[in-house]
Amino acid sequence: MNKYIKMGTLFSAALFSLFGCGAGDKADTASGDGKLTVVTTFYPMYDFTKQVVGDKGNVTLLLKAGQDSHGYEPTPKDIAAIADADVFVYNSDEMETWVPSVLDSIGNSDVVVVDASKDIPLYQVAEGDPVDEAGDAHSVDPHVWLDPVYAQDEVAAILVGVTKADAANKAFYEANAAAFQGKLAALDIAYQTAFANAENRTFVVQHAAFGYIARRYNLTEMAVSSVSSDAEPNPAKLAELKQFMIDNHIGVVYYSDNASSKTAETLAGETGAALEVLSPLEGISQEEQDAGKDYLSVMQDNLAALQKTIH
Repeated sequence: MNKYIKMGTLFSAALFSLFGCGAGDKADTASGDGKLTVVTTFYPMYDFTKQVVGDKGNVTLLLKAGQDSHGYEPTPKDIAAIADADVFVYNSDEMETWVPSVLDSIGNSDVVVVDASKDIPLYQVAEGDPVDEAGDAHSVDPHVWLDPVYAQDEVAAILVGVTKADAANKAFYEANAAAFQGKLAALDIAYQTAFANAENRTFVVQHAAFGYIARRYNLTEMAVSSVSSDAEPNPAKLAELKQFMIDNHIGVVYYSDNASSKTAETLAGETGAALEVLSPLEGISQEEQDAGKDYLSVMQDNLAALQKTIH
């Protein structure tokens, strides 16, 4: 965290020159068409916010597909965009670890800040937990957006922030949020139905990003690497997982679409298992969005993939 604190200090002078005249004229400069201006961090926050704001605002995305949400270092231009926005939406301090120092550096801004998971009990990963394979005691799993129920809570938090910034369109935002939450509720029911009578409830993943799905639907996630690390496991760990898969007749190994599949390929090759993608939804490219991919469609793809193991 020290480098992010230093980063905030270094950017302070640049920020003063960019908007040091004060935030009073922000509404005139943030959006030339008079619409609400919202800056979001990574894709789920962007999609959730777009669903709420609709055509009453301009929603932008800081991190593109393939960028690491944890280690991202915003440019002075990015920080100025946050300070000049009406609303800034992020998932959590545990996910976007760079956010607290940025917010400290723009303390004179009147941007409405939305910590979308603020009221959600984040999963504390203790040493020895099945998903803590790197020994990272008491780390926190920030992947709450992958739980369709918690996703509804994040939408509710975004709604509060948006209506605070633009009370005149409150009814419009509330209707949009309710409609999207209804779709998320239907997604939850689809997951419940798919796994209700499953006999095999364990799945093997390269990276422990799916603990909230596992906990919500009474599944067990066996991870090659921990929630806070994507490092290659030691040979002993691979041997243990290999034997577990053989003993329990697990024929699929999952890897994330935003990370290398090397370790999963090794494990699959040694067990004869198939390789499948489980997306943590941390980024969807513009081309994929243009082709119709969004949060709901990728979560349906994840459900179909999980059903190849959980049945």
